[in-house]
Amino acid sequence: MLSQTKPPFRAEHIGSLLRPKSLLDLRAKFTRGETDQATLTKAEDQAIKDALAFQERVGLKFATDGEFRRRSYHSFFYRQLGDITIDTVGGAEAPGDAAGHRVAQPVASIKSRVRWNHPINVPDRKFIAANTKLVPKITIPGPCALHFRGGDKAVLAHAYKDVEQFWEDTIEAFGQELNALAEAGCRYVQIDETAFAKFGDPDVQAQLKARGDDWSALIDKYVAITNRVLKEAPAGMQIGMHLCRGNRGGSWHSEGSYDDVAERLFNALNIPFYFLEYDTPRAGTFTPLRLVPRHKTVVLGIVSTKTPTMENKDEMKKRVEDATRFLDLDCLAVSPQCGFASLDTGNPITPEIQEQKLRLVVELARDIWGEA
Repeated sequence: MLSQTKPPFRAEHIGSLLRPKSLLDLRAKFTRGETDQATLTKAEDQAIKDALAFQERVGLKFATDGEFRRRSYHSFFYRQLGDITIDTVGGAEAPGDAAGHRVAQPVASIKSRVRWNHPINVPDRKFIAANTKLVPKITIPGPCALHFRGGDKAVLAHAYKDVEQFWEDTIEAFGQELNALAEAGCRYVQIDETAFAKFGDPDVQAQLKARGDDWSALIDKYVAITNRVLKEAPAGMQIGMHLCRGNRGGSWHSEGSYDDVAERLFNALNIPFYFLEYDTPRAGTFTPLRLVPRHKTVVLGIVSTKTPTMENKDEMKKRVEDATRFLDLDCLAVSPQCGFASLDTGNPITPEIQEQKLRLVVELARDIWGEA
C-alpha cells in the first residue's frame, strides 16, 4: 500500500503548468533584448510562488515549479550539458500548432560531448522548498531521450567517434545531477522518458528500422542504460518514470499500446513507479498492467491535458475499476496523462480548466482511496 508521506501520491500531476500570459510576454521581450534577466527572474519567481500556492489550494501533497523557467522540459536540461539541441524539425524547433493531430518526431543535434559541469535543477528544488510546505518534485528528461531522437547517426555526426563513450558520458552526467539534487535535499524526481511509450507504434518501429535501428534491441539497451543511471542515484531518492507519446500544444508524436514493451518495462527496468498515459484509446488497454510486479505502483494518466473537455468523475472511477482487473487498487494512483505545457506556449486549455482538471484528480483520489 502506498505511503502518503512519500511519493508517489494518490493524486499526482506530471509537472508543467500553463504559464501566465504576462510571463510569456515578458520572456518574449527578454528574447528581443527589451528587458533584462533580473526583471525576468523576478517575474518567474512570483509566477512560481503563485503556482505553488495554486497546487496547495487544489489539495495536492507535492508541488513542482510548473517548469516556468523552461521553454520545454527537455531542451532546458540537455542544452546545459553541451552544444545539444534535442527538439529540431527541419532546422527549427518543433511546432505545437497541430492540436489533436500527429506531428513530426523531433530530432537531436549533438555537436559536443555530454558534460555535466554544474547543478541544473538544484536552484529549482531550493526555490520550491523555500516557498511551500508541499513535497518538492523535480522533473528531468530521461537519459535515452537524446539517443532516441537521433540514433547512432546523430551521436557520431559531430561529437563522438564511439557510441559507447556517449553512453558513458550520459550515465555520468545524469548520476552527477541526481547526486547534486540529493545533496540539496531533493527526495522526489520524475524522469520523463518519451521513448518507451513510442515503441508500440508501427510507424515509429518503421522509422527506427529505416535509420538502421532494431527497435526491440533498443528497448533492451535503454533499459540497461536507465538501470545504470538508477544505480548511480542516492539511496532514499524516490524516482518515478513518466511515459509519453508526445505533448505539444495538444498534438502528439505516436500511438500504440504498451504491449510490445510491457514485460521489460515493468520487470527488467528498476523503476518503482510509472506515470502511464491512458487518456485516449491511442494508449491501448489496461491489459499490460497484469505484468506489473505487486511491489510497484502505476499512476494512471486518465485525465487529458490536451483538450478542454472536462472528464466525468463517475466515468473516471469506472476506468480505475477497470484497471483493477489487472493490478490491485493499492498499486494504483491517478493523474493527468501529461503536463499542461510541455512547451511554454501550453496546451489548448484555459487556466480555469487546468484547475478543474487538477481538482478532479484530487477528488478522484479522495473518493477512491480516502486521501490524495
